[in-house]
Amino acid sequence: MADGAAGWGMRILLWVGLPFLALLGLALAVPDVAPAWRAKSGGGVAGTFTALHEKCSRNCVWHGDFVPAGGGTPRHDVIVYDGPDGLTSGATVAARDTGARRGVFAARGGGTWLIFSGLAAAGALAAIGWVVVVVRAMTNRRRTGS
Repeated sequence: MADGAAGWGMRILLWVGLPFLALLGLALAVPDVAPAWRAKSGGGVAGTFTALHEKCSRNCVWHGDFVPAGGGTPRHDVIVYDGPDGLTSGATVAARDTGARRGVFAARGGGTWLIFSGLAAAGALAAIGWVVVVVRAMTNRRRTGS
């Protein structure tokens, strides 16, 4: 009986968990991998991020406005990735806009590029794993004639 329950649990994990992880990792991380790597290498538009308000759930992030140093269109209500500890409302931080959907990156750098890359890789591996599960299930079904 325990083997049957474990078998069903594994099936649910493979058929529901893998596609969910793939969708989550690919949808949330892939669009921001390239901007994170551009920030890591010092690319993008230099400017200033002004912290306006902090939102906290599992961790806290600062939202504010980004103004490009050489003029251009400011971005409002964006997140600062890799912001310094102790940031307060009204404080400014040198930042880079590299095209990330939700934010800009603190110029001092940090590990956000690694987080986005890891999530994207996990999503891609889960997608590949799910394809393997589907192909195996179809192959087994053909063999057994069910």
